[in-house]
Amino acid sequence: MTVREGSLESPTRHALDWKSADFHDEPKLFKEFERIFDICHGCRRCVNLCTAFPTLFDLIDEGATGELDGVEKSRFWDVVDRCYLCDMCYMTKCPYVPPHPWNVDFPHLMLRGKAFKFRKGPVKVRDRLLSSTDAVGKLATIPVVVQFVNAANRTGITRDIMHRTLGVHRDRVLPEYASSRFRRAARPDASFPVKDGKTTPGKVAVFATCYINYNEPGIGHDLLKILAHNEVPAMLVEKEACCGMPKLELGDLDSVARLKDLNIPVLARLAHAGYAILSAVPSCTLMFKQELPLMFPDEPDVKAVAEAMFDPFEYLVLRHKDGLLRTDFSRPLGKVSYHVPCHLRVQNLGQKTRELLEKIPDTRVTTVERCSGHDGTWGVKSEYFDQSMKIGRPVFRQMAEAGPDYVSSDCAIAGRHITQGMGETTARKQHPLTLVRIAYGL
Repeated sequence: MTVREGSLESPTRHALDWKSADFHDEPKLFKEFERIFDICHGCRRCVNLCTAFPTLFDLIDEGATGELDGVEKSRFWDVVDRCYLCDMCYMTKCPYVPPHPWNVDFPHLMLRGKAFKFRKGPVKVRDRLLSSTDAVGKLATIPVVVQFVNAANRTGITRDIMHRTLGVHRDRVLPEYASSRFRRAARPDASFPVKDGKTTPGKVAVFATCYINYNEPGIGHDLLKILAHNEVPAMLVEKEACCGMPKLELGDLDSVARLKDLNIPVLARLAHAGYAILSAVPSCTLMFKQELPLMFPDEPDVKAVAEAMFDPFEYLVLRHKDGLLRTDFSRPLGKVSYHVPCHLRVQNLGQKTRELLEKIPDTRVTTVERCSGHDGTWGVKSEYFDQSMKIGRPVFRQMAEAGPDYVSSDCAIAGRHITQGMGETTARKQHPLTLVRIAYGL
């Protein structure tokens, strides 16, 4: 009997059975570590994706037997800690993903390991802070406090203290906090008539996200301007909490469930009312489209939200196909080096951002499809900063080679990381939504 590679079929993701006792059972967890790691050892196709796989293979190769049985089981955690759940191995490399009978889901095994480790504890203060983006953002953007926080993040002495005590690397360029939150300042225009397309709802609700609300509100304002220019009635989601992705990456699944209970009832009402829900941060979009449905497969409202959730460029390109997107671009962008973030790639949308940018006259887009290495909170941590920069070097080089006028990524944090890695450059870092707003002359 011939067994085809799972990745040649339409890969299927099994629900995450995180509430079962077996999920958190240490002997059963380590048995699954051994099963999956041994398959990876015999394949090694993913060696160039991140540092988790080289760490595993080095442990095996340098062990007493040259096989997995020569690795101390306690060292398995070195592999878990180096996985930042980008999902690239599952989506682009692994030949043994379901429906292959070996049923390899490396990212969700790593998530299971992180969940076990979180529940067992202790958890670093740094990790709790970095994963509490909403709470920290609310505190950091209080008037007067915001100036102090931003100044401290730029001061060498403060960064040295953060490096030594919190484990936030002194050289990592951190995003500033905004003096005016997006949700407070946003003025969405809902006055236009609803024009449903063949593939798109004609009205939009914007899920702001923690990052856009507290760090780069301009991205959200640009999205609203683009929607208004195209006469799409828009509103903000009435009330929102963090999507839960930082907590997921930490393994704090109970907090993910708590945040789900805050967000889904509000979002489900919008989904059932026929709104397209747009989130301009790929990780947040992925959380609602993929991770929450896998964690809560029996909840109809979670499924309804997943089906209503759009990446902004997915929505805009579909509006164009529906004949409902204006293409009256008045300003060329020149050369754009565009990075496709991992959490956008795994949504299997195709390159919608590039597709729309290439409709702008006198604009040449160079696309880089490779992990930047920042990956949420992972690249901020002192122990992983150097690895983060190493993973990103091919991206930094490829983004610079085109001599771009603009450097852009749908993931604003990845864009910041890439700019830091490129060093001195005349290229301007701008989010793709900002580039579209510029091209429209808005």
